[in-house]
Amino acid sequence: MARSFSLIGRLLFSLPLLWASLFAAPGPGMVAAGRAVGQWDPTIRLPTERAGLDGLGGGVDEKEEEDEETSGTRWALLVAGSSGYGNYRHQADVCHAYQLLRRGGLKEENIVVMMYDDIANNPLNPRAGVIINHPQGHDVYAGVPKDYTGEQVTSKNLYAVLLGIKSAVTGGSGKTMEALVFSVNRLLSAFLHTTIAVQVLKKKHAMNSYKEMVIYVEACESGSIFQGLMPEDLNIYVTTASNAEESSWGTYCPGMDPPPPPEYITCLGDLYSVAWMEDSETHNLKVETVSKQYEAVKVRTSNYNTYSVGSHVMEYGDKNIKPEKLYLYQGFDPANANITENGLSQRMPTGTINQRDADLLFLWKRYERLDESSEDKRRTFMEITETMMHRTHIDRSIDLIGKLIFGSNGGPAILGAVRPSGQALVDDWDCLKSMVRVFESHCGSLTQNGMKHMRAFANICNRGISREAMEEASVGACGNYNSAMWSSSMRGYSA
Repeated sequence: MARSFSLIGRLLFSLPLLWASLFAAPGPGMVAAGRAVGQWDPTIRLPTERAGLDGLGGGVDEKEEEDEETSGTRWALLVAGSSGYGNYRHQADVCHAYQLLRRGGLKEENIVVMMYDDIANNPLNPRAGVIINHPQGHDVYAGVPKDYTGEQVTSKNLYAVLLGIKSAVTGGSGKTMEALVFSVNRLLSAFLHTTIAVQVLKKKHAMNSYKEMVIYVEACESGSIFQGLMPEDLNIYVTTASNAEESSWGTYCPGMDPPPPPEYITCLGDLYSVAWMEDSETHNLKVETVSKQYEAVKVRTSNYNTYSVGSHVMEYGDKNIKPEKLYLYQGFDPANANITENGLSQRMPTGTINQRDADLLFLWKRYERLDESSEDKRRTFMEITETMMHRTHIDRSIDLIGKLIFGSNGGPAILGAVRPSGQALVDDWDCLKSMVRVFESHCGSLTQNGMKHMRAFANICNRGISREAMEEASVGACGNYNSAMWSSSMRGYSA
């Protein structure tokens, strides 16, 4: 079947970010088809047009256009799905990605940004109106478009933007994607990237609206999003910050090497996201391939193959994309044209912290700096205390539920069982969602730390346990636990 829109797409998920970069090439009937459905911009902007209009460079010479078949339009979708100053790093990653892509020649009108936008001008931000993603980094917030902010950052809007369905978008600029670089830097909900996400990618493929995509995903257990679910025939290549059972890591945090500037009390970036972006900034992307960057990022994110304070970067989907040059997805910064491998540092020592503990680090650093007699210091100490107590409560409750359902001997082993590589985390995602909601109704919010127990809920479903049995076990484990601070009615459900 003829394509009405031929795109080479790059999708970057930095989860807490969602990035996709597509490179559009006009095909027969494209304009007519696009106008008929009212979704496609009939104007195709060539790389040479970008260079002339942006003043940022990134153009491709005529010979390269012919040899590499690169005429068309790159788009980008950047999403940070978290809020709060303690999650500074997620929006910093997204803003950094925006600056990287702009230097690569992408036009602002072809980049969609979704983020809460509550960091740059947050009262806790020591540099008002400025966001940095590296201890010695420059401001990455300046010029970033605010297409979807605050309550407009939803999975519904995300999917509508990705599919290019303007009528389904609620609020915001209304800008949608026909082609993209896609980066997700925090899950918008616990199940944003499960079967629904893969179904959306399948639908995007069925629309014939791209040629290829490359996806980077930053999130704890991000491998579970695609493991056993991602087809190899969608012309989409995916890498994730971690496998299906481990946390991802924050970096450039207080007390680390290198540390953020002394006035900062929060982490500046996420290890995986920082790794691929700093790799792109220190290489000639007309030379470096998708495969070579994957290998470099995998080494750095694993703490140089020690995994002591790092995670396993994974890959899924169409591996035939790996030999392609990165500039096809991220554009090309002329300033990097003469970079050679010999001029690059092969090891960049960087401290890291488990994503699940980054919020506690932020709270503790805030507590340390508050005046001893202040009410804020007392409240912050209480928040730290309650957070630790709730973590312990969640861990013990899930352990007890396993024993109540499967017995004292079998419970822990069944809840912690790991499925063979390539098999999906759970057979019934609706069941997983239901089990999480039952648990949170009686035991309180899982919170970011409690998300590590998703495998336990999945294994309960895989064993065919009924909702009624889960309800009974949750009541037995949690009794009348009703901390208002952690109530699902206050915080919403994690699923």
